[in-house]
Amino acid sequence: MQNRPGAVETAASAGGRRSTRLLVGVALLLLTSLTFSITSRNALVFAGPTDRADVATFRHSLRHPLSLKGAQSGVPVLLGRTARTSPLDLEVSGDLAGLPADSTRYLTREELLALPQVSFTVTGDANFAGPTQISGVSLEEVTRQLSHSPGSELVVAICGDQYRGNFPPAYIAAHHPVLVLKIGGQPPSGWPKAAEGQSLDMSPYLISHPHFTPSFKILAHDDEQQNPWGVVRLEFRRDEAAVFGAIAPRGPEAHDQQVQAGYGIARQNCFRCHNMGAEGGRKAGHPWLVLSAWATAQPNYFASYIHNPRQKNPNAQMPSFPEYDEATLRALIAYFQTFTAGEKP
Repeated sequence: MQNRPGAVETAASAGGRRSTRLLVGVALLLLTSLTFSITSRNALVFAGPTDRADVATFRHSLRHPLSLKGAQSGVPVLLGRTARTSPLDLEVSGDLAGLPADSTRYLTREELLALPQVSFTVTGDANFAGPTQISGVSLEEVTRQLSHSPGSELVVAICGDQYRGNFPPAYIAAHHPVLVLKIGGQPPSGWPKAAEGQSLDMSPYLISHPHFTPSFKILAHDDEQQNPWGVVRLEFRRDEAAVFGAIAPRGPEAHDQQVQAGYGIARQNCFRCHNMGAEGGRKAGHPWLVLSAWATAQPNYFASYIHNPRQKNPNAQMPSFPEYDEATLRALIAYFQTFTAGEKP
């Protein structure tokens, strides 16, 4: 049977409105069941039917494609990937938007490049031999897109060698660190090797700063850049106090001014490579209580090692801190000694 022009109108005028309503309903169902995937900074592609979204969410997604969320789950599209698809994928975990605590997701490099980018010439970054053109996405933008509580979470950058860079909200607000995606306009395959030698790759990600002005000073320790390279994972932590509380000084001397000074230095410096339980870096292989035992049993050796590690161990990977004066070293010793029971020597 052939359709004739005007057949639908004729049926409707004759009282067959059910067919028209059915067609409209099917069309709306198909429209609202579509979801989108991001293929470039400004492009959206239909990815096929998933959970239905209401019309308000659909319209919002057209205005704000990168913040598109499922109507029922509230999870950003960027957090939809549950498995790694490439060595260049960035793992993200912790307190993520719309997900249970301690969830883990993966972002592709292309998804990160689709976020708003910043570009600048970096100077004063020890990872580079001289002024270097870099570009990427700011940690402020990353937390805005991904974290449960943007602007109030500690971001921990974890590297392949278990080094950790800690970025509290105050540090991010003061220094505007950037997750680097390109160096000299090149992807990771064209990046220079790490400045510390050993022909180490700095990929897949590193963190740098457009500029850096120290925001505090503790004795001879200046607030210093956190520039981790080989970053493979970002953790978003609402419990900043618990993270740094793991290495808070203990015992009756905990509130001593010298001890507190040592604590302030250790939480920005030593905590990157040394761990206390599950918190802190593991690159050095010497946990917090081992450092405490050294500081207690051999305080002078401990101070000398911090000052110039390779003088004590030619194979040491720890950087030297020749700028730390006697007062700074003694503050660190006093702090670490609070973790060891018994009288100080």
